[in-house]
Amino acid sequence: MTFPRVKRGTRGYNIAEVDAFIAEARIAYDSNIAGASTLTSHAIRDTSFGLAKGGYSTRHVDGALERLETAFAERERAVALATMGEAAWLEQASRNSAELTARFSREPKHRFSRVGFLSQGYAIKDVDAFADRVLAYLLQGEPLSVADVRSVTFRAARGGYDEAQVDAVLDALVDLLLSLGNN
Repeated sequence: MTFPRVKRGTRGYNIAEVDAFIAEARIAYDSNIAGASTLTSHAIRDTSFGLAKGGYSTRHVDGALERLETAFAERERAVALATMGEAAWLEQASRNSAELTARFSREPKHRFSRVGFLSQGYAIKDVDAFADRVLAYLLQGEPLSVADVRSVTFRAARGGYDEAQVDAVLDALVDLLLSLGNN
């Protein structure tokens, strides 16, 4: 698989790194042995590539990685259902949902740790607005997709929420959505 390349003087993803990763992912996905692959949907989400002049279009590669992550997550869900059974799988999804509900139910301005006053973090108002949307999904079943979570952006603000903590919770939310098939 090849991707469109950026213009000559523009930086895109390193072609050799992307090609190597896609080849590894193809082999891992084509493996018919459950659990034989060490590549997971979560590992795909955490994948990053160096930038190089004339590299692959980041938009196109990122889109392909999102589709690949979804495909791996669907397979992981099928394997989990087959090995754990539906009741155990639903119990695990329920526990994960309860943990996220507890986090997002916290009072606004207190949902995440804050960085120091002079440090940059995510704007509290932005994160809390999205947290309310997540809570509406978790409690009332309002629509929320993996794409909604992946595309959310927050402004930077001094004394804001700790970015690493917010990102980790959003990763857990993506894991939950993928496990439930809310692509």
